[in-house]
Amino acid sequence: MTHPPSGAALREPGTDGPVAPAAVPVQRRGLRSEAAGRLQIIGAVLALLVVVFGMVTFLEISGRASSADDVVERSQPLSADAASIYRSLADADTMAASGFLAGAEEPKDVHEQYEKDIKEASRLLVRAAASTDPSTPSHREITELGEALPEYTGLIERARANNRQGLPLGGAYLRYANQKMTNELLPAAERLYAAETGRLGTDSADARQWPFLSLAAGIVALAALVWMQRRNYLRTHRVFNRGLLVATAAATVVLLWLAAGHTVARAELRGAMVNGQESLDVLNKARISSLKARANENLTLVARGAVLTPDGTRDKYENDYSTGMKALGAQLGTAEKLAGDDATGSGPVKDAISGVSEWQDRHRKARTTDDRGEYDAALKQIIGPKGTTGQSFEQVDDALERALAHEQGEFDAAAGSGRRALGGLPAGAAVLALLGAVAAIVGVNRRLAEYR
Repeated sequence: MTHPPSGAALREPGTDGPVAPAAVPVQRRGLRSEAAGRLQIIGAVLALLVVVFGMVTFLEISGRASSADDVVERSQPLSADAASIYRSLADADTMAASGFLAGAEEPKDVHEQYEKDIKEASRLLVRAAASTDPSTPSHREITELGEALPEYTGLIERARANNRQGLPLGGAYLRYANQKMTNELLPAAERLYAAETGRLGTDSADARQWPFLSLAAGIVALAALVWMQRRNYLRTHRVFNRGLLVATAAATVVLLWLAAGHTVARAELRGAMVNGQESLDVLNKARISSLKARANENLTLVARGAVLTPDGTRDKYENDYSTGMKALGAQLGTAEKLAGDDATGSGPVKDAISGVSEWQDRHRKARTTDDRGEYDAALKQIIGPKGTTGQSFEQVDDALERALAHEQGEFDAAAGSGRRALGGLPAGAAVLALLGAVAAIVGVNRRLAEYR
């Protein structure tokens, strides 16, 4: 008599009949094959997510790092050069007027400073042209400056030649040169400075833009790795899978490095713009205002009332001097606020404010003297080594130069820190992502070995 097998009868899936004993190994092999297939797909997806995270991070942060490099190496130096071009041109105009006032024999130091300013402006124009795309507005301004500068220097030489001969035509040439400087050269230099400063702002903003795609890709990759480890634990009750653990650690390091590094870079670059470049911009404008005011002060005596305002009621150069000094006072007030409690930065600004007050007081006395018809006495109050408006101007200019040097150092330090915070991140993210992808595949393969 044949007895049925003991225990619960196996049934064919989807039928009411029992499963044949020979079919059991076949079914188990099918289930194992199916599970192994799912694991292979999961492993491939995990590796792909980690690789995508690394790739996106590499691309995004490389762009941010490139913009940070531009801030430090290109746009800020070009902005500083543009400001130096403006200052050199304005100072050259001031020196030309000062030398003319001194008489037929121009002081050697004044002439040397004029020549130095012209050479510096020419040198910086050549350097700016080499670093600027020919299709940009900046290059057009540089071209205009390069064409107008020889014309200006030619007019100055004519003014000098006539002045040495005692001819009044020298004053006319000097005023014409000043008009060319005021109406052509300085506006072009100002537009160049505005364009380069605008590019600096754009580069800084690009470097500080949050890498949202990288952060999102990192969160997705990390979440997938955590899910896989939880799934592994629930199915096998094994706490650790070394491969998946290494992949998770690599993804975590990249994500934290990305968040921390970009946060530091963003803060430092923003600090460079707010605490450095903003102060530099105000101080550059203040120095330019002082140079223009000094040139107008000198030209007031050169013209002797021959050039009036459009309404014909006031001396044009004296009116321009007053306007420039008002702008200078406002700019120095802003610079003092931006310097805040930093004694190193606010000290030179306070010295400049004190010098401006003294300058204005001496200027009023010189104008009173000139209005009485004492031209020679007024001239001695304007030019000279001691007790003159020229001495006050030099004190203001020296103080502004010290303030600019301090703020430039602040900008360079902050921008350099921001740049370094992004320096190794692209390459590091790529290497760690590759390591994480390999580790994820190794971890999944370890599970696959259990199905063989």
